[in-house]
Amino acid sequence: MEKKKLDLLALASVPLVMTLGNSMLIPVLPIIEKEIDISSFQSSLIITVYSVVAILLIPFAGYLSDKIGRKKVMIPSLIITGIGGILAAYAAWQLEHPYWLILIGRFLQGIGASGAFPVVLPTVGDMFDDEEEVSAGLGIIETSNTFGKVLSPIIGALLAMLIWYMPFIAIPVFAAIAILLVMVFVKTPKSDEKNQQTDSFMDRIKQVFRDNGRWLYAIFIIGCVNMFVLFGFLFHLSTLLEDEYQVEGVNKGLFLAVPLLFLCIASLISGKKIGNNKVLMKWMIFTGNTFAVVSFLFVHSDMGVWLITGLLSVAGLGIGISLPCLDALITEGIKKEVRGTVTSLYSSMRFLGVAAGPPIIAILMEKALGMMYYFLAGVSIIALLITLFAIKPNKESASE
Repeated sequence: MEKKKLDLLALASVPLVMTLGNSMLIPVLPIIEKEIDISSFQSSLIITVYSVVAILLIPFAGYLSDKIGRKKVMIPSLIITGIGGILAAYAAWQLEHPYWLILIGRFLQGIGASGAFPVVLPTVGDMFDDEEEVSAGLGIIETSNTFGKVLSPIIGALLAMLIWYMPFIAIPVFAAIAILLVMVFVKTPKSDEKNQQTDSFMDRIKQVFRDNGRWLYAIFIIGCVNMFVLFGFLFHLSTLLEDEYQVEGVNKGLFLAVPLLFLCIASLISGKKIGNNKVLMKWMIFTGNTFAVVSFLFVHSDMGVWLITGLLSVAGLGIGISLPCLDALITEGIKKEVRGTVTSLYSSMRFLGVAAGPPIIAILMEKALGMMYYFLAGVSIIALLITLFAIKPNKESASE
């Protein structure tokens, strides 16, 4: 692990950049609506188009990374992300009606996102032979991803105070830093560069799902659920802070950062503690989702701002415990030659949860506000049951 510190630092910059590039726009959307005269629905598409494109292309990027190499996918993807940011920034700066060109820029960023963070997970798995080091490395990557979420609402609000389209300008700058770090410090294992015959490769993928389908599908669903409830309750908290408590701008970003900070710390500790103990990973996923269920059962919209933030921080803590265990199970449980493809499917499911959470919670806020957190608790209970009955690591893996 000591010899790979710079490699991990460089790889950790990728999810940080991807998260900043998307999430820092969320607190800026109301400003964008006023500046270019668009509706709330139109502004929501600035986020949605990014996620939808990424969901569709992530499996293809994972497949390519298995075939031609991780860096050969990751670096061009970061370049495309930067180009998308430049296009969106130019449109906002120069055009009288920039909306559609901004969407095209975001479309390009979604393409870039599909080949960036999802390829990081198998790259960490490739870097280490020791599963304990893989788990610790994945914990650092997940922490970086979450740390980006912690910073993004604050940075987005601060940048927008300078010029409303400054967050678009920042995206290619962040991407350029990540490109430089990956090019200089990430050393691709030589076996990563070997091409495989397509027929043989697809046969291996099919065999992986025949042999491991039950627990792989379980991890896909739990990853989707965790991100769904996370982005669902963050969307509600964001709306609640502004509408009910009149908390806006940077202060709003600070409140939103609290549950994410708990998630960030839990991810770092969880990744370090699980080692290669797959039985422990299962029960930490179970425990993390239990924390989420219990906290959701006590949340009510008429609570004080600090109490509701505190309860949602407990849910964030639980999700932070769960995510590195999911990452480790799927990365360590799949052979290197097909790891990129399989982990990319897992990343797609996580993106699906991110994309689905806010709109579904928005509907519940209108139609069934009183039942909303019971619904989130129910969804998390599904994750609990799947963990209990579908993830069954061998007992001997507890002492490997």
